[in-house]
Amino acid sequence: MPTHLQTLLDAGRFVVTAEISPPKGSDCTAFLATANDLRGTIDAINVTDNQGANMRISPLAPAALLVREGIEPILQLTCRDRNRLALQSELLAAAALGISNILALSGDYISFGDHPGAKPVFDLDSVQLLEALATLNGGHDLGGATLSGVPAFFAGAAAAPEAEPFELTMNKLSRKATAGARFFQTQAVFSPERFARFAEAVRPLGVKVIAGVLLLKSAGMARYVTANIPGLKVPPELIAELEGSPDQLRQGVAIARRQIAALRPLCDGIHLMAMGKEELLPEMLAGLDR
Repeated sequence: MPTHLQTLLDAGRFVVTAEISPPKGSDCTAFLATANDLRGTIDAINVTDNQGANMRISPLAPAALLVREGIEPILQLTCRDRNRLALQSELLAAAALGISNILALSGDYISFGDHPGAKPVFDLDSVQLLEALATLNGGHDLGGATLSGVPAFFAGAAAAPEAEPFELTMNKLSRKATAGARFFQTQAVFSPERFARFAEAVRPLGVKVIAGVLLLKSAGMARYVTANIPGLKVPPELIAELEGSPDQLRQGVAIARRQIAALRPLCDGIHLMAMGKEELLPEMLAGLDR
């Protein structure tokens, strides 16, 4: 049975997704409260997987709790922390718990996070993880053994529309599409013009594109993103706009609304990253024509 997200995208409906970080601990009360507050506003919620290489609860448990609440999750799964045995086990566990939307990721560098001495795995890369999803959907594991119970994963992948060199980005995305990606959720977009070039280039791949919008909470955050996140560069004029505002957070919301309006004609949906300010998501979406 297709997921709600898959049904909407296949029908040509404009979707809205958002990500919420799981807790650094076992208490998911606040996580679930945030998710419930977004009910009816968001079509699916991404549950991040040790985002930024910072240790948190496995996304499998919060995603399963969302299913129990009647809220559709997108389980993010990284290759950084698991070998192929663990990845397949995690995926089958997800299927057993009613989780079918999977975002296959390589994972941020260990050095970014709070356990810099940890050893990354990368037994598979994100393309190979997508191939593993397709193999499991076909009723077998990567060793060729038959599964007792076949999942029906709706596989997605990450994309970086503003990363350079553009030709290298497109080559990787083409491989992801061939491997089974049905939707791309992109990194934050700051230039609608560059995103238009990206959207035009990926259209032949036949993959739905959900454009990322990051809430810039301050000029300092914008500078940090530019200096530390590969593929992301906040334009100087946006940083200056934030610096010149007496309320930088509210100005960040206004910038996000402009970006959403500019991206709306160019993509199949919007993926919102509010970085702990999820209560502002309805305000960011105000006026969006869906």
